[in-house]
Amino acid sequence: MPIDFRNINTVWASILTETLKRLGLTTAVICPGSRSAPLAVAFAQQNQIESIPVLDERSAAFFALGIAKATQRPVVLLCTSGTAGANFYPAVIEAKESRVPLLILTADRPPELRDCHSGQTIDQLKLYGHYPNWQTELSPPSVGISRLRYLRQTLVHAWERALFPTPGPVHLNIPFRDPLAPLQQLDPDTLPSPFELEELFTNLSHSPLPITHYPLPSPYSEWQQCDRGIIIAGVAQPQHPRNYCDAIAHLSQTLGWPVLAEGLSPVRNNADINPNLISTYDLILRNPKLAQPLTPKMVIQIGELPTSKELRTWLDQTQPQRWIIDPSHHNLDPLHGKTTHLRTTIEQLVTTLSPIQKARDTVGELTDESNPSPTPPLRGDGLSGTPFPCREGGRGVRFSEFANNIGNLGENSTSGYLKQWCELEAQVRSVVDPKMATMTQLFEGKAAWLLSQILPPDTPLFIANSMPVRDVEFFWQPNNKRIQPFFNRGANGIDGTLSTALGMAHRHQSSVMLTGDLALLHDTNGFLLINKFVGHLTIVLINNNGGGIFEMLPISQFDPPFEEFFATPQNINFAQLCMTYGVEHQLIKSWEQFKELLNPLSAAGIRVLELQTNRKADAKWRKEYLIKLASGLKIV
Repeated sequence: MPIDFRNINTVWASILTETLKRLGLTTAVICPGSRSAPLAVAFAQQNQIESIPVLDERSAAFFALGIAKATQRPVVLLCTSGTAGANFYPAVIEAKESRVPLLILTADRPPELRDCHSGQTIDQLKLYGHYPNWQTELSPPSVGISRLRYLRQTLVHAWERALFPTPGPVHLNIPFRDPLAPLQQLDPDTLPSPFELEELFTNLSHSPLPITHYPLPSPYSEWQQCDRGIIIAGVAQPQHPRNYCDAIAHLSQTLGWPVLAEGLSPVRNNADINPNLISTYDLILRNPKLAQPLTPKMVIQIGELPTSKELRTWLDQTQPQRWIIDPSHHNLDPLHGKTTHLRTTIEQLVTTLSPIQKARDTVGELTDESNPSPTPPLRGDGLSGTPFPCREGGRGVRFSEFANNIGNLGENSTSGYLKQWCELEAQVRSVVDPKMATMTQLFEGKAAWLLSQILPPDTPLFIANSMPVRDVEFFWQPNNKRIQPFFNRGANGIDGTLSTALGMAHRHQSSVMLTGDLALLHDTNGFLLINKFVGHLTIVLINNNGGGIFEMLPISQFDPPFEEFFATPQNINFAQLCMTYGVEHQLIKSWEQFKELLNPLSAAGIRVLELQTNRKADAKWRKEYLIKLASGLKIV
């Protein structure tokens, strides 16, 4: 057992790291500093925990966030006392809002050295306000067995709170007295016995806790009777994307409702299993002559709403009855509509509200006339609700006949409304796709369109905020490549874009990031990770010399001060910047060159593919072309 007995601090710190290892911790991101030395040494001595030193605290925090996003398990983030921990704050906020598990350890001076102008000391209690799922300060270290048990149980609780009931950050403030270095000071007679220490770690397990699904009111019969319903697949990064997409496809085909899929949803990258997929809703809804007749009666919203302002405005104006499917405790309705939250996953909902399961709950064990033996139990827990009708004219329905009826339900009940959406989707794609294919100029939106087609299957793709996320919303083409979208849409900021993407790609398969120039410049210290980063990241850099998102806003009409205070062009030579950090750089001059460099991807290192674009011309094209395209659409 790797317990360091040199002094009280080393015992405390090694018990802490051993406990976390046994709970399932695999990665710790460590920032340099003196007060955190006992913990840094303890993590460095843990062979089964990858400990990664990172100079810049803000970059370190987003790097840890990216790793946690990719692995969906807690990552430790460690820093010294003082303002070091304050630099974690943007990533803590993002972790909270995007439900990413982080375990933040801030070293601190002991109580007697606070509020007396001792160096590098600030008030670190509740440093992150209400953003942590849970936060506490540990007692000063001790080697008494009762205090070590307290340490163990506090860590167990912290680990659980980082994961359940909703993943997010947990903050432990940890005071240390001198000596901070691992100097020999302990008298062996003061130590717990080996038996007590071994007993300390019994029953620790990194097995996931069971998720309890509480009985829900069943809306299925209401959905089934509705002939004008839509399913909205919003921003999502599910642990098992294919299962997630399967569940949505099953619900869509069973109800006969279209699926309006956000560009950041894996649904767009698993199009083969969802024939009712609508990717161009933002463009369709720009035509008021279409938006009104397409008004739904009911909406099933899965996760958060998509980025599209057009979609949000449409829902706000029409106010359909809406169900939000999401397992968290968060309020996911910024429109304050007629909304019911169903606190479960879409996978669990489809299982428990399966019409076949409902019928089975109603009539008992179904039998096929040719086989009188009972059918095997179906998955699901038989949640209470209005039974799905399973009798026809007073006679029992055979199992096979019933299943066939379910499969035809959508076609029979909602074909008109669904057909309208599908025809409009086909119209838009028949115009947008050829337009993109023949476009030779380096238009920002074409980069997103091309990525949807040329990336290798299963590629992790980090999409930066501001214009990249919107170009993906507008132009990302449905495909069967199972591309894995990653993003920081919790707080929607540009903080830590590069560092998060590097964390996502660390020890992952070869990955890609789509970003603008300002988001990359805001986090160039992320390039300092190059010597610790394991894997490959290709950065597709849209360099339009400024904030393209602001060109889409009314403030763009007021110049001055628009260009200087909002667009904020930086005039950076990215080739020289990359050379400083030892990062490969290539300037893209044609779409053919772009395609050649994106498939196959490299196996290791970081490279930047820079596309120099015209910010004002591209913004003008978006405004004029998208409105023109929408105005030409019509319901046949």
